[in-house]
Amino acid sequence: MSTAFFIAGTDTDAGKTTVACGLLHAARRAGLSTAAAKPVASGCEATPAGLRNGDALALLGECSLALDYAEVNPFAFAPAIAPHLAAREVGVELTVAALLPAVRRVLARGADFTLVEGAGGWRVPLAGRENLSDLAVALGLPVILVVGVRLGCINHAVLTAEAIARDGLELAGWVANVIDPRTSRLDENLAALAERLPAPCLGRIPRLPEASPAAVAAHLQLGALRR
Repeated sequence: MSTAFFIAGTDTDAGKTTVACGLLHAARRAGLSTAAAKPVASGCEATPAGLRNGDALALLGECSLALDYAEVNPFAFAPAIAPHLAAREVGVELTVAALLPAVRRVLARGADFTLVEGAGGWRVPLAGRENLSDLAVALGLPVILVVGVRLGCINHAVLTAEAIARDGLELAGWVANVIDPRTSRLDENLAALAERLPAPCLGRIPRLPEASPAAVAAHLQLGALRR
């Protein structure tokens, strides 16, 4: 049976793509087919083939299904600013209704394991009063939360988990991604997260010399996910 999850972060640069690629790699290693979507991305580079985003390309590289770049990242914007502002600059109305069809096409491919990666934190704005979290709600996907471990991460993680629950979605698991290894009382902070987050911890990613999907996957426990 195919499963799909929405990847959210406690903040921008929490390591969503790093963890997502690790999870996809672990799924492939377990013999599962994989697919991914990053419906909106800003900070894209111009190439002969069009705008390309490094995170979306990394996800595409861990998809075992043959997906085109545009299927993975249908809305790509050049400015490295908030997606709703980048879209506004080029006259695109970034709404849930606009994002849904492309994501649903990827989900319809029926991979054993599919990830849909958000942008920034949980309440990233879209057009009008909509947020990217509304896309996760519309899709009805359980959420994997990537906690960027640094000063203040407990507050950010707990508030995000509360917002996910208020939106009626299940927190299927969380990953501790150590952004700042100098974080004071690291083990105690991780224990506090485990006590306060209502979902299993899927792994603790240390600060790696090279955070390749294979290296990250070695620190993840895919089997701990709530399905």
